[in-house]
Amino acid sequence: MTDWDDGRTTTSADRPPGMGRLVEQLSEQATRLVRAEIALAKAELSDKAKRSGIGMGLFAAAAVIVLYAVGVLIWAAIIGLAEAWPLWLSALVIGVVLMLVAGGLAFAGSKLLKRATQQPETIDRVKDDVAAIKEGMHR
Repeated sequence: MTDWDDGRTTTSADRPPGMGRLVEQLSEQATRLVRAEIALAKAELSDKAKRSGIGMGLFAAAAVIVLYAVGVLIWAAIIGLAEAWPLWLSALVIGVVLMLVAGGLAFAGSKLLKRATQQPETIDRVKDDVAAIKEGMHR
């Protein structure tokens, strides 16, 4: 039997696939696509994690250097004040100033933490609303 004007005969390979075969192909291709996407995501995350780790290491190194630099600057301030006052007095003054700054920062931080850990007003209003509704239902 010929389906074409050129005289070719159709074979089972030339016929369009049936619905079952199409669903099977769709399932296989979807599975391959999902696996490929997961592999790509893993590769991307691995690359980002590597770069993030390097960046974190550089930040840590910078923090250590800044820590030493702050120490040197504090010592320079002490030596500078020692030109006008005795060395022990200039060290004491700089130490007290640093303690006051640290205390102020700690106080501000504790106030922010207290505010952040308090129950939001919205929750109190919702509790009041729920209590009012329950009271109204009991009447």
